Amino acid sequence: MQKIATIFDNAFLLEPTAFGDHRGFFMESYNAKVFEQLGLSYNFIQDNHSLSVEPGTLRGLHYQLEPAAQTKLIRAVRGAIYDVIVDIRKGSPTYGQWQGFILSEENKHQLLVPKGFAHGFCTIVKNTEVQYKVDSYYSPENDRGIAWNDPALNIDWPTTNPILSDKDNKHPNLEEADNNFTFSK
Repeated sequence: MQKIATIFDNAFLLEPTAFGDHRGFFMESYNAKVFEQLGLSYNFIQDNHSLSVEPGTLRGLHYQLEPAAQTKLIRAVRGAIYDVIVDIRKGSPTYGQWQGFILSEENKHQLLVPKGFAHGFCTIVKNTEVQYKVDSYYSPENDRGIAWNDPALNIDWPTTNPILSDKDNKHPNLEEADNNFTFSK
């Protein structure tokens, strides 16, 4: 597995090693020992799985407040997504900046999203399935979000008219969002 740096500290694109032949492929999508060798040590405690039927389905931008903040390890197991993370750590030199990544069943890339980042994705093809690990349980009282179309963020999504949940359609802009993250070196 290769760890590829992003523009953010502690957020990484991960490229698993896949072994393929005429039958298909085999890969380890997660191995705690390999992660530790890469300097990544997390206690993932829950796996989540979503299906988005239509392309242009946008989920996000989501995060949870402390003490229930989550590190996420995301991958598209079927189809493809444009995955976006936003630094929401107050005082961070990259506060309010975003970066997008294509995660697909073909490239098998995974994205490690640390605490202090909002996360969302938009499906690119029909019937896209996304799986992700988290290191903290879902906490409804700490669940928060940021508007996908916040003009200050100016995220270049692959659609201008996404399919949204009612909840995701009502998130505030970053500057109005409830956020208890601060940057520390």
